[in-house]
Amino acid sequence: MFKLIEQWATDRNLHTADPNKQMLKLMEETGELASAMARSNDALTKDAVGDIVVVLTVLCTQLNISVEECIRIAYDEIKDRKGKMVNGVFIKEADL
Repeated sequence: MFKLIEQWATDRNLHTADPNKQMLKLMEETGELASAMARSNDALTKDAVGDIVVVLTVLCTQLNISVEECIRIAYDEIKDRKGKMVNGVFIKEADL
């Protein structure tokens, strides 16, 4: 799916657009996710999560970085992380 999104962005010349504008779009979509979750609206929540992934993928394209590499870096950072749940939030061991 990432490759399809990257091609969609390139076809529309979004790959050369200002990444700062894409960052603003990301914040807009994040607000829509918060709104959907506040209303317990599963359909809008799924749509907002999908929109966020699309916006992040386009942002990575604009920055000439691989979204897959970013995910890999993040996963490598968390894969062995230990911690515990506190009030429904995972707190990493270093922050306990």
